[in-house]
Amino acid sequence: MKRALLASTMAAAVVGAIALIGVSAIAAPTTTAATPERADNFQLTDTNLLAHELHYFKDAKAIVLMSQVNGSDVSRKAAAQLETLKASYADKGVLFYMVNSSGTRDAATAEVKKQGFDIPVLMDELQLVGESLGVKREGEIFVIDPKAQFKIAYHGPISETAKAIDAVVAGKPVANARVEVKTGKEIAFPERGRAAEHASISYTDTVAPIIQEKCVTCHQKGGIAPFAMDSYEIVKAMAPMIRESVRAERMPPYFADPHIGTFQNDQGMTAAQTKTLIHWLEAGAPRGTGRDVLKEDASVAPEWPTYLGQPDVIVELPAFDVAASGLIEYQNMRVDNPFKEDSWLRAISIKPGDRAVLHHVVSNHVSDPKLPKSKIPGGSVGSYTPGAEAQVIAKDAGAPVPGGGKLNFQMHYTTTGKAATDRTQVGFYTLKTPPKFIKRSTVIGDFALKIPANTARHEEISYQVFPADAYIYTLYPHSHYRGYSVDLKTVTPDGKETMLLSLPKYDFNWQRDYDPIEPILIKKGTKLVAKWIYDNSENNRANPDPKRDITWGEQTHEEMMYFRVNYRWADETVDNIRNDLQSQLMASMSIGMIDDNIDGVIQENELKGPMASIKPRFKALDVDGSGALDAKEMAASGLGRMMPARDDIDL
Repeated sequence: MKRALLASTMAAAVVGAIALIGVSAIAAPTTTAATPERADNFQLTDTNLLAHELHYFKDAKAIVLMSQVNGSDVSRKAAAQLETLKASYADKGVLFYMVNSSGTRDAATAEVKKQGFDIPVLMDELQLVGESLGVKREGEIFVIDPKAQFKIAYHGPISETAKAIDAVVAGKPVANARVEVKTGKEIAFPERGRAAEHASISYTDTVAPIIQEKCVTCHQKGGIAPFAMDSYEIVKAMAPMIRESVRAERMPPYFADPHIGTFQNDQGMTAAQTKTLIHWLEAGAPRGTGRDVLKEDASVAPEWPTYLGQPDVIVELPAFDVAASGLIEYQNMRVDNPFKEDSWLRAISIKPGDRAVLHHVVSNHVSDPKLPKSKIPGGSVGSYTPGAEAQVIAKDAGAPVPGGGKLNFQMHYTTTGKAATDRTQVGFYTLKTPPKFIKRSTVIGDFALKIPANTARHEEISYQVFPADAYIYTLYPHSHYRGYSVDLKTVTPDGKETMLLSLPKYDFNWQRDYDPIEPILIKKGTKLVAKWIYDNSENNRANPDPKRDITWGEQTHEEMMYFRVNYRWADETVDNIRNDLQSQLMASMSIGMIDDNIDGVIQENELKGPMASIKPRFKALDVDGSGALDAKEMAASGLGRMMPARDDIDL
């Protein structure tokens, strides 16, 4: 079974990316409008918030790209012809895309909606893809042959595209591979004429500071990355891999769509930083003059996060020996609670003993029945997933830990082919006085999900209804190897939708909290709707077995639909605890995980997986004869007893 383990994946990427890029990519690509021999890898997001990486589709028979401009009759006519071509090659393994290098995403989204485009429009907002392809004007076609190291087999007008596709599919050369396109609007690429300026970008003053800000946290001695960026020589040697990783949006490992929400822990490069770095790399990564900032300021990864310092309390979890192979059941490590009195946490940092084998840690407080019941609620006392950072509780809030009892840590280990021993530590940062607000958690999920075999884009939707006003602190999506993309939105009682977070391409190796700059207020009656897209196809190189139907399961070869949200109730304080609101929120889970069309009731065709067990009783349960089950009728079905109703389910 394939393992998308962080350390081994990144180490392999260092060698594999250079091999994949090939010798031609080491030399700086042309900055003229000439068509290159091959299409370098890239990732772009379409107007439907789905990411598309060129090399992801290495098994496609051919990939067709067309340069597109909003509001242009030439582009619209060419798009209609391209749609016809797409239909004629249905089920033949040929992919079709349009690439917009000159407009905003909002404008392109409006154009797609107005024209009814079926072909995805990829937004090349930084123009880096159009630049490298040598795009000059709208309506240019590029037919790419993935089997020939993504060779651009044809560049020209759409009139000759079918012949080019047929040749590529047949494994033959295209008779006329380069045909000038003379019609349509020219597309301006201002950076094309600035090769001299790019060669003058200062490593010392411009490039090294970007690397220090966005890369060195991981790429330092003792850090999570497989090599340290601690000198110019290292950056120069890794230049082809860095360029490919940035263009493919794998690095920096921060995947929130920059158009949606603003977050405290944003590790993504800005548009200006990305363009500067790429153009410097494409200019040959010149050293220039000045000191080597990376070498002189080289650092060693701290034992605990620098911004938190030494924990107030450190708990050592029992050592666990991980076998070289086989399936390891979840381990529940129960330790004495170090807090004898009711306490409040301002942050938690979990330090894995061996990141290669530790997949995740989930925790909760276990009360002692011999002790009086605490006045504060129990819950999670920290979690860890690949790439995760310390969890910092929002201002004026705290995570409650009732005094006494035990702390339980659920440990999920995976084998790597090499025996290992894990000794994980948990660092607790406490508040000296009780906070004003209580950090709560809930999980939006679908325990009845079913992902069909050999399906590239399967969608699952789930939601919960908030029974009172609340402020959202943290958004955390989680799935396994087949998770492709995810987003979370609010739907208010009047039907207004607002997107809170979108990850156009989810990465199993980097699962992190997304903390809004300011807590997000959601009003009573608002649905919080999570949508996951799964890739259970052969294109997904991390997929353990695309030939299987996949259902919910704890192990990574199975799948989860899981979206944790941390929040506080607007009118709850430590002196006014509202456990009743938490119970009402949990009660909305059973309908929200089944109701795929988000209409607040359950139709019979929405019952699937274990939920299908009530189909024989559907008509009897439908007391009012509406053809759907409402909340009261669902409660009578007993289905709610199948749902978890805990406040400590927290990754």
